[in-house]
Amino acid sequence: MLFAFDGGGSVPQRAKLILEIIVNFLLPWLCYRYGEPRWGEAGALMFSALPPVLWSVVELLRFRRVDALSLLVLLGIGLSLLAMLLGGDARLLLLRESLITGLIGCGFLLSLALRRPLVFYLARATLARESEQGRERFEQLWRVDGFRRAIQQMTLWWGLGLSLEAGVRAYLAWTWPVERFLLVAPFISYGVMGGLCLMTLLYRRRMRREAAVAMAAL
Repeated sequence: MLFAFDGGGSVPQRAKLILEIIVNFLLPWLCYRYGEPRWGEAGALMFSALPPVLWSVVELLRFRRVDALSLLVLLGIGLSLLAMLLGGDARLLLLRESLITGLIGCGFLLSLALRRPLVFYLARATLARESEQGRERFEQLWRVDGFRRAIQQMTLWWGLGLSLEAGVRAYLAWTWPVERFLLVAPFISYGVMGGLCLMTLLYRRRMRREAAVAMAAL
């Protein structure tokens, strides 16, 4: 995902993104509005999980895959439901995918202490799928100081961004009315992800320049 972002996108891709936003955020809010007077807060929050679950089932049946956004939502719902079964508050359902993005963000940050951070493995796997020589070429580029710093900086920014998004959503989930949270939270998530994707695009261009210089010197 980190290195597949090229900006722009086709009309069908933008239409699919809009549909994902509707299914994963607008419909859950409408479901909550409908369900809260009938089943209470906990029941309405569970009902609001239905659209992303159905969307993911449809994706799986049609393409034998689940898109990343729906997967995050589903994993967050699963953790929230587990916490509720263990005696947690119903508002844990509001955290949904941020429970996962928060853990991923911490994983990015912790990987900075390793010899090779998490983005290194994600980028190498992407290049290995694109060409047979992709893995070996990436290993060569890793020896270039500028390229290595760019990978480390990308890891830092993704870790900070995802962790911050999860922290803000967690705070709002516990302090705001549920209906307001369901309306505002999507703008926070998509704003953070949009900023991170833009940053990734800029870093990718920088790394391409580093790679061109490095390969010319070999």
